[in-house]
Amino acid sequence: MAGLFYIVRLFIYHTEANERPEAERQILQRQFELMESKLWNIITTPAMVLAVLAGLGMIYLNPALLEMDWMLVKLGFVLGLLVYHFLCQRIMHQLRRGDFSLSSTQLRIWNEVATIFLVAIVFTVVLKSAIDWIYGLIGLILFSILIMSVVKIYKYYRQRSQ
Repeated sequence: MAGLFYIVRLFIYHTEANERPEAERQILQRQFELMESKLWNIITTPAMVLAVLAGLGMIYLNPALLEMDWMLVKLGFVLGLLVYHFLCQRIMHQLRRGDFSLSSTQLRIWNEVATIFLVAIVFTVVLKSAIDWIYGLIGLILFSILIMSVVKIYKYYRQRSQ
């Protein structure tokens, strides 16, 4: 998770380097490409592989988990997180090619998607009963709205201070 949080921060800095003078921009973008590559290949992807293997091992050792509704919901969120992982990889390759199709604000919002997945996965495990599901879903929606609002407020104050 830490790798997914940090990689998108690097994407934001990489994108914002376009606003710098030419010489500085080239140095920064080369550095961000190096940092992104090392983070992705040495930490984030190996950690994802290990986490998936550990999860598969847990299910292999206790297949009854697949009969529990909360586990199926959790696995759905985990699948969403895996899709997020590979979409981040695609963004990294786009940036390396010089394709800056996402703004720093869009990347800030994208960064919060991992937070929403993290909260959803943890709360799915913690809130296993039916009544808690309703509160959990409402809480997740409110949390998502709050986190996206904070990103928008940050953008407003950042633009105002420039």
